[in-house]
Amino acid sequence: MHDVIVVGAGPAGSSAATHLARSGLDVLVVEKTSFPREKVCGDGLTPRAVQELKSLGVVTTGPGWFPTKGVRLLGGDRRLELPWPNGGLGLTRTRADLDEILARNAVRAGATLRENTKVTAPLTANGRVQGVRTSTGTHKARLVIAADGASSRLSVALGLRPRRDRPIGIAGRRYFRSPRHDDEYLEIQLDLAPAGYGWIFGMGDGTCNVGVAFLRTDHPDYHQLCSRWLASLPPSWGFTEDNAVGPLRGAALPMGFSRRPHYLPGVLLAGDSGGMVNPSSGEGISYALEAGRLAAEVITTAFRSPFPEHVLRKYPAAVNRANSTPFALGRAFTRALENPHLMRLATHQGLAHPPLMRTALRLLGGLPT
Repeated sequence: MHDVIVVGAGPAGSSAATHLARSGLDVLVVEKTSFPREKVCGDGLTPRAVQELKSLGVVTTGPGWFPTKGVRLLGGDRRLELPWPNGGLGLTRTRADLDEILARNAVRAGATLRENTKVTAPLTANGRVQGVRTSTGTHKARLVIAADGASSRLSVALGLRPRRDRPIGIAGRRYFRSPRHDDEYLEIQLDLAPAGYGWIFGMGDGTCNVGVAFLRTDHPDYHQLCSRWLASLPPSWGFTEDNAVGPLRGAALPMGFSRRPHYLPGVLLAGDSGGMVNPSSGEGISYALEAGRLAAEVITTAFRSPFPEHVLRKYPAAVNRANSTPFALGRAFTRALENPHLMRLATHQGLAHPPLMRTALRLLGGLPT
């Protein structure tokens, strides 16, 4: 019998496990794959994500960590560089590295990690989740955290499916050797498609993370969109087949709290499993790290309370309180994206007014004011 079982060792799961283990709880993390593992992502870490990493005690300097100054927005013939608010620090780090760093950090904090362990079903009794069945055996716990990604088979097994009224995005990402690898701004092409954008993030190691993202209903083929965009870029940037490092890979982006509720008796949802991806930017790492921390705080308080269930039911409100503004604005933003004329007007007018775009970056990105 464990205090908490965390399903999934991504940013949300490892964040929760670290904070819980530091509180002295018995934490088991089960991960269906083994590290290092591939994860489709832009690899960009906003100042909000960096702050969460610091709270975990992760050292964010040295090889593999590349600092960024802000975001560069491109649209039509306009270009605007927006430094991170309040002199904040951003970073890039490949997810193959980052996720393993976070998982090993949880182990150092006292959590137990079992890799290559697939959860096959929840254990339930009297209407409450009391553990999980896995490919290696049965494990019981006082609480379970579902941090098993966008598909979240654990959530689906409990009857929680994505809401149809929430946006779902698709992203495609590929690495290229490029002279732009040390660009200190995260570059985003806003008008790549009526409901999509492209990105170029320097990794500081000789490569760039290059990709596209869009609403699934509008552009089902990210391969075609990415190929067309890359063909339009200057050859000197190196985004050609000869310079490619690995194939183009895609993934779903569950946005705007697309799966709810975030708490059922005995189980909390964190990260992509709860649709905790910003609808306007497609960013999910900072929200996953934050959700893991919030889940740990609520659980730790609940275990010390004479009324633990009353405390646990406050978790969805805590998550919503932290992200309601950027997620609500982001959902409205995605609806606007579907109108190409409105999107083109907003892009061109917005890029011509830096103060407006700085405010939009803070609000849509949930960054400090």
